[in-house]
Amino acid sequence: MTSRVADDVPATPLDLSGPPEVAGIGRSTHGVVRPVDEFRLPELWSLHLYSYHAELEVDGAAHAIAPGTVSLVPPGAVIRYRYQGPSTHLYAHLRARALPVRRAHAPGSRLRLVMSPGADLPVVNDLMASAVASAPSRPTRSRCDLWAVLLRLDERPVLGQAPPAQQHLTAAMSYVESRLPDPITVPEIAAAVGVSANHLTRVFTAELGSTVVGYVRRRRIEHARRLLASTTMSIAAVAASVGFTDLQAFNKTCRAVTGVSPRQLRRAAEEV
Repeated sequence: MTSRVADDVPATPLDLSGPPEVAGIGRSTHGVVRPVDEFRLPELWSLHLYSYHAELEVDGAAHAIAPGTVSLVPPGAVIRYRYQGPSTHLYAHLRARALPVRRAHAPGSRLRLVMSPGADLPVVNDLMASAVASAPSRPTRSRCDLWAVLLRLDERPVLGQAPPAQQHLTAAMSYVESRLPDPITVPEIAAAVGVSANHLTRVFTAELGSTVVGYVRRRRIEHARRLLASTTMSIAAVAASVGFTDLQAFNKTCRAVTGVSPRQLRRAAEEV
């Protein structure tokens, strides 16, 4: 069966006039015990943010998923995943009202079954992670974070309509987001995107005003900031989880990006 390309299949439009109800949310790893999962959620929408390559089949139609893509599957659909190995994603199961009539420009009408967040990927990733972290103690915050994810996805440029530079930037962002804990180099990112390292550097400078290395460093510290604020992980464990094997280098980079140390970031979050 041929896999579809992200952004080509419209999703049932959602009513985005208010936040959805969250029935379940978390971070889940699959593909460890068996390579295929099949399930059905009779009353719930299924929202997933992926960090791996796999095949998603919805009611018999196959769709390719990749790091940085998002899927939104309506209630009642038969869902089947075919994994390539251990696969971790963020998910939310939602109760929300579907729009009764599809209107070309109605809020929710630009959602797709499988979507690329484009340049909004870092924001979508952070909102999903925040929603997961907030769910046990701040459910209202979690609902609002997920609402913001859906609104951003509904407002994004459709894949294929963006200019090549934007597409290269989006692909590079997706690669970086899925590999923040790992050592990554500019040539490696460029090769994954299919462009030269010099071209990728020019794209990042023109579009973001940042070098590729600077962007990777900032995303690692932004992720570390969230872990420091929402978990009890040790500072050394946080550093390792965002790609720093040297605690001194982590402290130095954190100060360069945020102006304060990791310990000060955690203390400030505790005082809020």
